[in-house]
Amino acid sequence: MLSSLFSPQPNMDLTQNTLQQSDLQDVVTESNKLRKLWRLMADDQRAYLGATASLGVAAGANTATFLLIRYFIDDYLGGATGVAPLAIILAGFVTLAVVQAFFTFQSRKLAAQTAEGVALRLRNYLYDHLQRLPFRYHDKMQTGELLQRATSDIDAIRRFFADQAIESGRVLLLFVVNFVAICSLSWQLALYSVIAIPIVLVISIFFFRMVEKRYEAYQNQEALLSTTVQENLSGVRVVKAFARQEYEADKFDKINWQKYVLGRRLLLTHATYWPVTDIICGAQMLTGFAIAARMTINGHLTIGEYLAYAGLVIWIIWPMRNLGRLIVQMSTGLVSLGRVSEVIKAEREPVSADDVTSEKRLRGELIFSHVGLRYNEGEELVLQDISFHAKPGQRIALLGPTGSGKTSLVNLLPRFYEYTEGRIVLDGVDLNKYDRSYLRRNIGIVEQEPFLFSRSIRDNITYGVGREVTQDEVEAVARAAAIHEVIVSKFPEGYDTLVGEKGITLSGGQKQRIAIARTLLKDPAILILDDSTSAVDMETEALIRQAMQQLMHGRTSFVIAHRVQSVMDADQILVFHHGRIVQRGKHNELVGQDGFYRRIYEAQTRLEESFEAELQHTNEITNNERETNRVKPY
Repeated sequence: MLSSLFSPQPNMDLTQNTLQQSDLQDVVTESNKLRKLWRLMADDQRAYLGATASLGVAAGANTATFLLIRYFIDDYLGGATGVAPLAIILAGFVTLAVVQAFFTFQSRKLAAQTAEGVALRLRNYLYDHLQRLPFRYHDKMQTGELLQRATSDIDAIRRFFADQAIESGRVLLLFVVNFVAICSLSWQLALYSVIAIPIVLVISIFFFRMVEKRYEAYQNQEALLSTTVQENLSGVRVVKAFARQEYEADKFDKINWQKYVLGRRLLLTHATYWPVTDIICGAQMLTGFAIAARMTINGHLTIGEYLAYAGLVIWIIWPMRNLGRLIVQMSTGLVSLGRVSEVIKAEREPVSADDVTSEKRLRGELIFSHVGLRYNEGEELVLQDISFHAKPGQRIALLGPTGSGKTSLVNLLPRFYEYTEGRIVLDGVDLNKYDRSYLRRNIGIVEQEPFLFSRSIRDNITYGVGREVTQDEVEAVARAAAIHEVIVSKFPEGYDTLVGEKGITLSGGQKQRIAIARTLLKDPAILILDDSTSAVDMETEALIRQAMQQLMHGRTSFVIAHRVQSVMDADQILVFHHGRIVQRGKHNELVGQDGFYRRIYEAQTRLEESFEAELQHTNEITNNERETNRVKPY
């Protein structure tokens, strides 16, 4: 009955609705810690109240057992008149044991349901929240740190609700109920029995503060260790290619050793707490036994009252000693709650808002007027005084050395970052007035380092389209990206081939072309190609460039490239240097000007001519050797 009354019914829709209706950002900013913890329980508050009520019943049954012992010894064995039969007394012992066991079980069960519910909501919310945080947040946060908070810290919060908080309530209930019971035997004895309790609590609070600091340092070091492992596994090919295994192992050993030192220090704090409180609690209990024995000898207590007291005082002293342990352990849960709260407090990027949106397709006319960008307040501008006009369907090429601001500029278009100076107008409307979600649906991006999910090739190509896609459509964009023949000829399972983590089973060029196909299937009004042909050979680049001539028709396209040959047919070429546009125009115009563009063009031309001459020389040597071997007499 109690279980059905307090247990929440499993309903994922309800959980999701609660997640949408209750903003955890408001909860974690609550200044009152108890109110914050209460609000975190959301739909499980009733279950937690049921767990607390069950604890009260179990504590009452435990105390009643010792009082029944007193009745059995003093009244039944003492020969008092009008006592209950032995069978009734024995049935009372059994009933109290069953009641205590049942309600203890119910308390644990309901507390566990609450803890799992809190962990479920936190994980779901945090995962959703992380995806909605702005790029600036992810730029400064390490992946391992976020993984630590989303896993280990949430599990510490789960343990807080499942064990530590409910156990603290149990200890307090046991103390109150048993203290009242001892008072009914002798109020003087009751006061003697709790002299050490304030001392234990003071020591526990001291250790609580010490553990809180040391646990936070330990968690931070564990997050650093997780980041190191994650980076090493992600870059395992680079590590092996540069033969840096020993260096990486040494780096890991140092971080792991520091974690060991911090962990040892944390455990030493726990280990110091136990003997100190054991000595105090043991001395308190022995003192209580001695005083109660003296009172029994003097006739102030009966034998039954003494035995009842001996059982009751144990359920006061040791639970209070455990309360100190729980206070120390609860610090870990509260520290983890604080670490998770730091992430949740971060302001989300408003992807959907009451900004400009439309069902119509963007035309793609862009006007940059004296645009500037700095990533953080007080830092230098990474883009300065950027001005140009891109008409619908034009191809804008961005050329310049690494770090000159090309990628920063195109990141402004989908509003990954907000420009800090000047103005950008898209189809006659300020860019920062567009709904971000609407913008990103109409802008296709092929990254310089494409990311593929651990799914099939088909799933990766259709990712983010938001509609049912036919196989013909998938194959059409794959052909346009010059990858279809590779898929059907080199992979036995074709488009159902799993690509592995980050597409590790594919070559760099294959990953790049799949990413291009994915963007083309989206059919965006604005196309951003961030050096998207850098990972392919010259033959494949020529195939992709030929396909792009048709596919970029009607789209405003931004092409970032390092090779002049990739941008020669652009309507506008913008040459960047130190965040500024230092040259602009078409290929024929820029080649005729003295400047960065012509120097790059001439250097790359010489390099290609040298490469072709070397290749021709190698072919001649090979042909001569073959001719010599053919006519060689035996």
